[in-house]
Amino acid sequence: MTAHARDTPQFYLTAPSPCPYLKGQFERKVFTHLVGDKAASLNDLLTHGGFRRSQTIAYRPACESCRACVSVRVCVSDFVWTKAFRRNRAFNRDLVGQEIGLQPTSEQYSLFRSYLDRRHADGGMVDMTVLDYATMIEDSHVRTGLVEYRRRGPDTAINGRGAGPLLAVALVDRLSDGLSLVYSFYDPDARDRGLGTHVILDHVARAKALGLPYLYLGYWVDGSPKMDYKRRFRPQEYLSATGWTRRAGE
Repeated sequence: MTAHARDTPQFYLTAPSPCPYLKGQFERKVFTHLVGDKAASLNDLLTHGGFRRSQTIAYRPACESCRACVSVRVCVSDFVWTKAFRRNRAFNRDLVGQEIGLQPTSEQYSLFRSYLDRRHADGGMVDMTVLDYATMIEDSHVRTGLVEYRRRGPDTAINGRGAGPLLAVALVDRLSDGLSLVYSFYDPDARDRGLGTHVILDHVARAKALGLPYLYLGYWVDGSPKMDYKRRFRPQEYLSATGWTRRAGE
């Protein structure tokens, strides 16, 4: 492969396949590879244009008769801490999130498998092996990191590390204007903690501490119960034909 081919993105279109979010619909995606020295800047540019990253691939829905998938991002500086969000943060104040670099472990994979089997048994990732998981974490040419969540330990104030079993994990990209949650998973037995919500709230706080204005949440799909939770994090901007626009009333 020539240097020109690696540095100049080539876009491809997938064949139609059943939509995982809307019953009876079919999806197509346009995608390109994120490789080479310009991968990070290309990922930044494409995320602003509504793409998502999966390993070394950036993709965006390109369905012929449906526009239900809408890219959304949370406005960090004006974020509304509702009573429910404040309760979640207070309840999980015994947790600490530690950035560990791109280091896949058997403990992470065990939690990942439990999460998939209990929460997404019919999803497209359910057959992922431990090698597939390691590739998902390690195969990246962009600025990304992994955050592990555990209970606070006796030495947390000193070393910043938690203790005890792993409760949640988040794979996160760092962009020029925000953080992008690529994928997260958590202990399905800790339902009272609301760990999925906690991970998002923690990254709102992380983005604010870094002086970044946005937290990218990927796609919200109108009509899909799986995606309803994303609308709770406000104010929010969505990507339309005219660019990023704040939702009315927010």
